[in-house]
Amino acid sequence: MWLDRLSGHSPSGTPPPFSNRNRSYSPAARRSSRLSPAPQNARPALNPRSSSSSSLLATPNESTTSLSDAAGASNGVVSKPGASRPRPAGVPDPLEVLNRIIGKKTPDQPVETPAEKPAQLVEDIDFEGLSLEEFAASGKESNRILHSEEGAQTIQQFERERDKFQDLHNAIADCDEVLKSVESYLADFQTELGVVSAEIESLQTRSIQLNAKLENRRNVERLLGPAVEEISISPKAVRAIAEGPIDENWVKALNEIEARAASIENKSSGSQIKAIEDVKPLLTDLKNKAVERIRDYLVSQIKALRSPNINAQVIQQQNLVKYKDLYSYLLRVHPTLAEEITQAYVNTMRWYYLSNFTRYSQALDKLKLHQTDRNDLLAGDPSSQRSGNLVPGGHRTHDPFTLGRRIDVLKTRNHMAISSYVAEEDKSVHGFEVPFRNFNLALVDNVSAEYSFMTEMFSAKTFHQISRRAIEIFEPLFALGQSLTKQLIENTTDCLGVLICVRLNQHMAFELQRRKVPVADSYINATNMQLWPRFQQIMDLHCESLKKAASNAARSVVSALSLTADDAKQSSAPHFLTQRFGQLLHGILALSNEAGDDEPVSNSLARLTAEFDSLLAKLSRGIVDAKSRERFLYNNYSLILTIISDTDGKLAVEQKEYPNADISALAIPSLDLQPV
Repeated sequence: MWLDRLSGHSPSGTPPPFSNRNRSYSPAARRSSRLSPAPQNARPALNPRSSSSSSLLATPNESTTSLSDAAGASNGVVSKPGASRPRPAGVPDPLEVLNRIIGKKTPDQPVETPAEKPAQLVEDIDFEGLSLEEFAASGKESNRILHSEEGAQTIQQFERERDKFQDLHNAIADCDEVLKSVESYLADFQTELGVVSAEIESLQTRSIQLNAKLENRRNVERLLGPAVEEISISPKAVRAIAEGPIDENWVKALNEIEARAASIENKSSGSQIKAIEDVKPLLTDLKNKAVERIRDYLVSQIKALRSPNINAQVIQQQNLVKYKDLYSYLLRVHPTLAEEITQAYVNTMRWYYLSNFTRYSQALDKLKLHQTDRNDLLAGDPSSQRSGNLVPGGHRTHDPFTLGRRIDVLKTRNHMAISSYVAEEDKSVHGFEVPFRNFNLALVDNVSAEYSFMTEMFSAKTFHQISRRAIEIFEPLFALGQSLTKQLIENTTDCLGVLICVRLNQHMAFELQRRKVPVADSYINATNMQLWPRFQQIMDLHCESLKKAASNAARSVVSALSLTADDAKQSSAPHFLTQRFGQLLHGILALSNEAGDDEPVSNSLARLTAEFDSLLAKLSRGIVDAKSRERFLYNNYSLILTIISDTDGKLAVEQKEYPNADISALAIPSLDLQPV
């Protein structure tokens, strides 16, 4: 059995695995027996990368010699070189055994047929505690293994598979070459990996240093950041101030520059920091550039206001008020330049309003107005009226003593002035209160809008300074309005129209107070100083006309009633002046329902009423019959009371009580005093 293992073949003909090639296959290694072969006969180790089977089988003599020497040594007796050792009894001659294995005939041995190739290789045989001879004698595997034909078959099989073993040898040699190259690659890779490892260590060290520097920088930045931020100027802000368009971003950049400038000024006063000294020249240049650009921008907008047919409010709201901080900054940095720009704006708007309102006044002059003169008085001669108030049939188109619908100009809710185009195209006839109202309504609206703009645009100034500038703008316009008022009321005797203008002027004053615009107070007061004296003058003219009528009462009665003297003396009908006086009194009371005690209306009306009472008394003296005279007075006062019965107010109550007292004094129980 162990001889077969020595030949490198198993009984089945399958080579043993590589893992078992270095181990001893001799059973003598595991047990001690005097008959077992010595351990020196163990199979030598095979080189896995070379084939040694052919060399072993090709030198049987050497193997035989080795085994014989080993057999001698297995008995435990070490013989001297050249001495023959006795073979134990019952042990076959090793030479015979080897000859049988390799198929060599001995002289005294018959030729045996070669054993068949075993079906399976048995790598580890259990000897069951027997010796090799005993195990061979047992017959379990020895007959087939020791058969001489097996050895011959093994050699023949090897001869047939020699090419395969040679190919295996070549493949193993090629693998050796490949493994050598892989080993070289791995060696180079290991070298490069060492270099990379060294570089990684270097980078790691550098990273640690950079992290330390970064941490130090952060600590420094945490300490110095706020201080540097206070004295540094953003390049974006500088670029915006120097080159960017003037818009919201420009204003933000300007505010940032101003904040930085204030911070730098505060720090420079108490410290000598070199960075501040370096920034100051740049900051000065930046301020000068900002002032220059603000000046150019404001001047361009002021020039735009002088363009023909321009709407000033659009420029004011979209281009000036929107960037009011520019003017405030200019006033703080360069007050002289700011005052010059303010004066340029005042001069421009002064021209703007004056030119526009001059054209508007000329358009209002084209309105057709009712004409009045000195004959339009209470005791004036109706036959002497101007032709302007007469229709072709000779009837009056306008009664200056009747209020009528003229009071609607005070009650209307339309607070829009008529346009120049409408005024030029209007063909209807109006009272002079219509152009007065439209001009002053437009004036109040523009004064309010301009004052509101100036208080917002020039908010850095005081209200007194703003009001003074606004008055400077509207001085020519106020003068134009006073000239228009004087033109309208200078030659008129229409006291109702003048009183309507007074009420309109009071409404304008209330509206200006509600809007908190004190700019036009001087104009309102000056207009009142024009209207009230003219109203009193007209009332005085009415009183003078009544005096003249009373001085020639008899002739006036005959002329007025177109009757004979005898019929006139006996008539008790109301005088035609009573109807006119009642309508005038009604208009004045209707326009004075909210009048105060400080107004001159009550005094003028008292004088007019006294003159009319005197006229009625003189007219009544011309009636001979006492009953007719009393009836005449009663009818006149009753007519007046009837006309003013729908009026309200303190002054109206006083006038209603006055004729009632006269009527009560004239009443006689025996007479039927009913108006005729």
